[in-house]
Amino acid sequence: MQLALLLYEAFALLVFAFLMALDLSNFRASRKAKNAEYPPFNPKALVMVPCKGEDLNLKENLISIKSQDYRNYRAIAIIDSNKDMAINSILSAGMDFILSGSRCSNCSGKVRAIATAIEKFPDYAVYVIADSDISVNKEWLSRIVAPLQDESVGISTMFPYFNPVSGFWSKVKLVWGFVGESLMRSERTRFGWGGSLAFRRSLIEDSMDFFKNSDFSVSDDITLTKLCRKKGLSIAYTKESQPRVNCKESLESLKEWSNRQTALSVLGYKKNLYMGLIFYSAEIVTLISSILLTIVSPLFLILLLHFGFSLIKTYKRAGRDDPEIALITALMPFLYLSNLIMASRMESITWRGSEYKLRGQAPEKNAGSSET
Repeated sequence: MQLALLLYEAFALLVFAFLMALDLSNFRASRKAKNAEYPPFNPKALVMVPCKGEDLNLKENLISIKSQDYRNYRAIAIIDSNKDMAINSILSAGMDFILSGSRCSNCSGKVRAIATAIEKFPDYAVYVIADSDISVNKEWLSRIVAPLQDESVGISTMFPYFNPVSGFWSKVKLVWGFVGESLMRSERTRFGWGGSLAFRRSLIEDSMDFFKNSDFSVSDDITLTKLCRKKGLSIAYTKESQPRVNCKESLESLKEWSNRQTALSVLGYKKNLYMGLIFYSAEIVTLISSILLTIVSPLFLILLLHFGFSLIKTYKRAGRDDPEIALITALMPFLYLSNLIMASRMESITWRGSEYKLRGQAPEKNAGSSET
């Protein structure tokens, strides 16, 4: 019994050391990471907003997108039908719109909508994707386009702040989103987030078939990131003018959303599954061990140090003094691990009434969406 306890203590300390080494590495990386400063850059830009259904604050979101301090751009919405629920908000916001109609075999509705806009308006130097649920400030477009003046940059992207409008589960979504922001900070794990993403026409003009018909065309995020890597181009991450997504979540809607996002991440980046399983299992082992082993000796309270660092980072990113954030931060490893396990078993995802096959299979039907 004593030997078993000693082995468990040694294992818990080893896992703790692993997490602290990662914390130190991430701290050093964040200290070095700096946003590049770019001079003014105003190529002709098309902002594409795929819409389906009525997002929270849709009219206000669209107005913010079409009210940019950028002198050479056009913003258009793309919908499947002029009978879509989004049409009233689009018209009220004074935004132009087109109907989605590009042909593709494996693509999602959002990819089809983006392809439609690019094919209909081929004379733009830069294309920008904006999800219909984001709200942006007036500098957003200038900020996201600026890095593209560097020819080595293939994609410029931002990651949103999930603003909890009401309810506990909306706050969980806020904290859940910080894992994506963490991935953005490192060039090794950075990806293009399709809710706020810009690219030059040269990235896609010879690769439209790949964009529309590859095994990854269920997701614009994954397909453009794969295309960028394939061409040996980098991905720029811009932290300023971060979009906001207003959230009113229930437990069921949060589970559906988080599992879907994780499934797409696993589809595009298989290593995320294995890395996530290891990391979040380690966090759970450390958290539980800190409680159990403190009974043996108060010295094992040191195992809570990693959780303390996570809590500080979470509160700093959240920008709000809310005691529920501490509870949510402690529960996050359990939710992330659950998402990964569920995602590894999913063969399809459902988004706003449309089902899409994963693992390189064709979608059962195409329908435009503001997010895959």
